[in-house]
Amino acid sequence: MTVVAQPEIREASQTTPRSEVARVALVGNPNSGKTSLFNQLTGLNQKVGNFPGVTVDKKTGTCQLSANQKVQIIDLPGTYSLYPKSLDERVIIDLLYDSASAHYPDLVVVTADASNLKRNLLLFTQLADLKIPAILALNMVDVAEQEGVKIDIPALHKGLGVPVIPMNARKGIGVAALKILILQHLEPTPVQFYTVPDALKPVTETIKARFGLDSDYLALHYAHQYKSLKFLSAEEAEWIGALLETHEFKSNVAQADETIARYTYINELLLDVVRVERVEKDEKFSNRLDQVLTHKVFGYLIFMAILFLVFQAIFTWASYPMDMIDQGFTSLNGLIQDNFSGPLINLLTEGIIAGLGGVMVFIPQIAILFAFIAVLEETGYMARVTFMMDKIMRKFGLNGKSVVPLISGVACAVPAVMSARTIENWKDRMITIFVTPLMSCSARIPVYTVLIALVVPETYYFGFLNLQGLVLMALYLIGFLAAIFSALLLKVILKARERSYFIMEFPVYKMPRWKNVGLTIVEKVKAFVFEAGKVIVAISIILWVLASYGPGNSFEKAEQQAIVEAKQQNLSDAELRNLISSHQLEASYAGVIGRTMEPAIEPLGYNWKIGIALLTSFAAREVFVGTMSTIYSIGEEENVSTIKNKLLMEKDKDGEPYFNLARSFSLMIFYLFAMQCVSTLAVVRRETKSWTWPLAQLVYMSGLAYVMAFITYQVLS
Repeated sequence: MTVVAQPEIREASQTTPRSEVARVALVGNPNSGKTSLFNQLTGLNQKVGNFPGVTVDKKTGTCQLSANQKVQIIDLPGTYSLYPKSLDERVIIDLLYDSASAHYPDLVVVTADASNLKRNLLLFTQLADLKIPAILALNMVDVAEQEGVKIDIPALHKGLGVPVIPMNARKGIGVAALKILILQHLEPTPVQFYTVPDALKPVTETIKARFGLDSDYLALHYAHQYKSLKFLSAEEAEWIGALLETHEFKSNVAQADETIARYTYINELLLDVVRVERVEKDEKFSNRLDQVLTHKVFGYLIFMAILFLVFQAIFTWASYPMDMIDQGFTSLNGLIQDNFSGPLINLLTEGIIAGLGGVMVFIPQIAILFAFIAVLEETGYMARVTFMMDKIMRKFGLNGKSVVPLISGVACAVPAVMSARTIENWKDRMITIFVTPLMSCSARIPVYTVLIALVVPETYYFGFLNLQGLVLMALYLIGFLAAIFSALLLKVILKARERSYFIMEFPVYKMPRWKNVGLTIVEKVKAFVFEAGKVIVAISIILWVLASYGPGNSFEKAEQQAIVEAKQQNLSDAELRNLISSHQLEASYAGVIGRTMEPAIEPLGYNWKIGIALLTSFAAREVFVGTMSTIYSIGEEENVSTIKNKLLMEKDKDGEPYFNLARSFSLMIFYLFAMQCVSTLAVVRRETKSWTWPLAQLVYMSGLAYVMAFITYQVLS
C-alpha cells in the first residue's frame, strides 16, 4: 500500500461567528429569477469586477436592510449543482469551500423556481449540507399556481429546516420579508440530506483532519474537486491525489450514487409538500409559441425580421435626437468662437468639444441597440435563438452556446469574449473567442452611420424600408458570415478529441421587466460615454496639438505658399484662410505622421488624413469619428458644421467629392474586419492565458481587412 505523506496540518477552518451578516451570496439554477432578485435588492448600487485569480465576472451590490445596516450581495453564476461543468461554475466552489476567503458569505440565498421545484432542490440540498446558513427564495409561485401546482410552505420549511420565502422577484413581492430574515442570525439547517457512505469515510475523515474541516460533505467535495480548487497549494492537491489513489476513490461513481440518493430524498419530501390540483390538457403557451418561433423555416425568418427591425430603428428612430445633439454642439461651438478667441479657445472648440460631440451624438443609437437586446433577453427569446442556431453552428466548428458570445459581440466584444467561458469544449471555446471580434460591435456604429449617410441616400421603399438601414444590416450579416467561415477554417486547423455537446433550458416567455431594461440601457450608455468617451476626448486633444503645431517654421512656409497660390488663383479672403489652414494641417506633426503612412494605404483609396484616423482608432474603433471631426475642425473659424457636412465638403484633386461610394465602402469594410480594439486583445490574452491567440487575431483580422478593403475599392472605383 502506498504511504501518503502528511504535510503540516492546517489550522481548523472554523470561523468566529460574526455579530451581523456582512455578505450574502445569491445562488440558483439558470432562469430561477436570481438576477431579478439581485436587481430588486441592490437597484443601482451595483458594480462588476473579477473574482480573485479568475476572469469570471463578479457582480456585487449593496442592499440597505435597515436604517443602520447594509449588506453586500454577491451574485454568483447560475448552476444546476456543485459539480461544475464550466469555468463560471467553478467560481462557486472556490468561494463556498474556502471559509478563509475574504468573499466567503455569511448567508446563502438559494433561488428556486416553484414550478420546477424537484430540479431546483438538488442544488439546495448540496449547499445545505455544506452547513452554511441558508434561505430558500421560492420564486415564481404565481407561475406554479397558474399551472395548478400548490406548495405547502410550512411543510417545505419543516422538511428543509430553513426559512422559505414565497416570492415574485420580477415584481418585488417577498423582498421585504427576505430582508427581515437576512437581519436575523440564522443557523445552518439541522437536516442532513445526504450521508457520506461508510466506504468513503476513510477518505473524508482523513481530509477533515488534514484541513480542519467540520463537514463530511465538504471533505467529500475536496476529494471530488481538488484539482479545481484554486485556494489549495500544489502540495496540498498532490497530497489529496495520493490519498485518493491509495483508497481507490472513484469520483464518477460516487457522484452518481449521491445524485440518486438526493433525488430519492427530494421525491419523498415533495410527495408531502407539492399538490397538483389540475393537469393542463393543452400545451403551455410557451410551448405553443415555440412551435412557431423555433420552427425550422419560420423561426429563422422571424429572427431575420427582428434583426431587420433593430437596424431600421437604429437609423429611423435615432435620427431626430441625433440631429438635436449634433446641432446643439454646433451651436455651442459657434457661440464660443463668436465671443472668444485664442489658442485655449481653439483647443476647447476644435479639440475638446469636437471630441465630445463625436461621443454624445451616438448615444441614441447605442441606447436603441441595447434596449432591443435587453428586451429579447428579458422575454426569453434569446435562449431560443441559441437553440435554433446550434445546428448551423456545428457545421462550422462551433456549438449553440457559441451564439451567445457572437450575439453579445454585437454590443461589445469584451464581455462577449468573456462569456465564451461557459463553453465546456476547449476547441469550441477557442474558436468562438477567435472569431467573436468579427461581429460588428456597437463601437463600429458611429463609423458605419457617418459613412453610410455620406453615400447612401435616405430612400424609403414601400413607405417604411429605409435603404440606409438595409445597408447597415448587410454589414452586420457580412461580419457574421466572416465569423462562421473563419470558424470553419479553424475547425480544420485545430485538433481536439473532446466531444462537444449543447444543453440549454428554455425559460418561460415573459413580459420584459422594464426596470431591468432601463437599468441595462443606463449601464451600457454610461459605459460607452465614460469608457469610450475618455479615450476619444483624450485622443482628440492630442490630435489637436499634433494638428495645430509643426516642426520648425513649417507653418510660416505653408502660409507663404498658400498666399502665393491664392494670388495665382484669385481667391477671396475666406478661401485664402481655408487654403492656409489646409496647408498648415499638412505641414503639422499630424500631417507628417499621415504622409509617412500614406503609401501603405493609398491602394485602399485613403489619403494621409484617413491614415491618421486609422492609426488613432487602433485604441478604439469609435475614435475614427472623433479624429475626423477634430482634423476637419482645425482652422475652421466662420462656420462650424457637423461632421457629416465637413466630410461632404472634402474634394479630391479633380474637384469631385472625396468620400465617394468606393472610398466610403472601402472604409466600412476595413472597419468591419479590422481588429482595432486594445481592450479586446487584452481580454483575449486573459481568457486564453497566452499571447499567441490575440497576436494571431491581430495579424489575421488586419490582413483580412486590408485585402477586403482593397478589393472593395478597386471593384467600386
